[in-house]
Amino acid sequence: MEYDVVIVGAGPAGLAAACRIRQLNEDISVCVVEKGSEVGAHILSGAVFEPTALNELFPDWKERGAPLNTEVKGDDIYVLRSDENSIKVPNLFVPSTMHNEGNYIISLGNLCRWLAEQAENLGVEIFPGFAAAEVLYNEDGTVKGIATGDMGVGMNGEQKDSYMPGMELHAKYTLFAEGCRGHLGKQLIERFKLDADTDPQHYGIGVKEIWKVPTDKHQQGLVVHTAGWPLDQSGTHGGGFLYHLEDNQVVVGLITDLAYSNPHVSPFDEFQRYKHHPVIKQYLEGGERVAYGARAIVKGGLQSQPKMTFPGGLLIGDNAGTLNFAKIKGNHTAMKSGMIAAESVVEALAADRSNEELTDYTTKYRDSWAWKELHLQRNFGPAQHKWGNIFGSAYAFVDINLFKGKLPWTLRDTKADHAQLKPAADCAKIDYPKPDGVLSFDKLSSVFISNTNHEEDQPCHLVLKDPEIPLNHNLPIYDEPAQLYCPAGVYEVVEDANGKRFQINAQNCVHCKTCDIKDPTQNIVWVTPEGGGGPNYPNM
Repeated sequence: MEYDVVIVGAGPAGLAAACRIRQLNEDISVCVVEKGSEVGAHILSGAVFEPTALNELFPDWKERGAPLNTEVKGDDIYVLRSDENSIKVPNLFVPSTMHNEGNYIISLGNLCRWLAEQAENLGVEIFPGFAAAEVLYNEDGTVKGIATGDMGVGMNGEQKDSYMPGMELHAKYTLFAEGCRGHLGKQLIERFKLDADTDPQHYGIGVKEIWKVPTDKHQQGLVVHTAGWPLDQSGTHGGGFLYHLEDNQVVVGLITDLAYSNPHVSPFDEFQRYKHHPVIKQYLEGGERVAYGARAIVKGGLQSQPKMTFPGGLLIGDNAGTLNFAKIKGNHTAMKSGMIAAESVVEALAADRSNEELTDYTTKYRDSWAWKELHLQRNFGPAQHKWGNIFGSAYAFVDINLFKGKLPWTLRDTKADHAQLKPAADCAKIDYPKPDGVLSFDKLSSVFISNTNHEEDQPCHLVLKDPEIPLNHNLPIYDEPAQLYCPAGVYEVVEDANGKRFQINAQNCVHCKTCDIKDPTQNIVWVTPEGGGGPNYPNM
């Protein structure tokens, strides 16, 4: 199938790009492929949403019914000193990046569903349930488009009765908006050496739940952020959040920095005990957990941002690392990167250019408020890594609030997250409490309410480069950390009469990408399963 533009991923960046292209030229054919069963099924974000880009894309979004229903009414920031004690940070000492006046607490999945409606009204073709499995190239090495994955292939690699071959989608330009650690984006970065002049990318794993709470516990519009306990107990960085949506809903989550060194750390279990802190528990008691999910976030900032252009296409959004970690927000910058991409593509097509490198995109991006915002806050993440949450935040406060990001140096962070692990024997074991079934829960019951499903008889989408490494290398040195860093119980070391074996429960996978990031030997490669597989988040 031939299109002017093919976009991979129906997230905020991809959909903003699609809408903007058709706004600028309704004669340009645009196709969006999305691996989730529907638009929004794989979308997970906090999310406090800054509407800057949306104001530009659809100035009349309120009249159009965009699902921005809860304006932020209050900001609370706490340093959790222990499992019982905390300090509320005075407003005077809160970095400007953490002020949320004029922002909204939203479900990003629902916003993407709304953006998809706007795109379709503009004439964009959207194909959910089709996973982009392969990048296609022209003979001269330029990107030609993508191929979707075959359907109906059995675990043994043979075609079943339900077999349906994938489709080739050819385009004059292809935009890759897969989100954090995109499967194809990763390949493009390697092929075109897009990260040659950057620091390694850095990541966190966000684990999130939605709760329905009693009316007397609900404060619509309240935003709560925390740092410190429980992550500081294991020398790990990150922070928690709790946002009060409409309809007595509260979203609660914990972001664990994947640069941690202790292989005994379990981000899932850190989150479960986090909910027992009095600051958090006070809003959840008497409530009911209704949804669960997890997703890696990209947090390296400008120092880790790869070159976004290559012959025939662009990386946009979190596929290129546009998230502003100092704000814990990336949806507005992702949308803006997609809108700038649209402008470059439309100009190229108007000049009858195709499959070229859109070098003007780099100039447009660097002149945008999105790049300037990321440049202002470029040192926040590296400061956290170097000096921890407290001293790193203090540095960021001085850098951003007092010097407006104009200090004459840029902090570097050159050690990749997967290389940070120390041998298990050199690290303290962590005794995580058993879940009580009231505030804290186990992995399998959590995965159940993520509505995750995959066709069981299909090739495993979690590929081991060397099947011997988990037991022969990772287990004796690191106690096989995949058992703990995965928030869905996918990886197990099982012992039976035949000895130990490494078991992959791919059916449980929520597509968070943590294994692809954190495996110490980079032995696990996440590839696309059959389209439509994975979580089915209703309003994450």
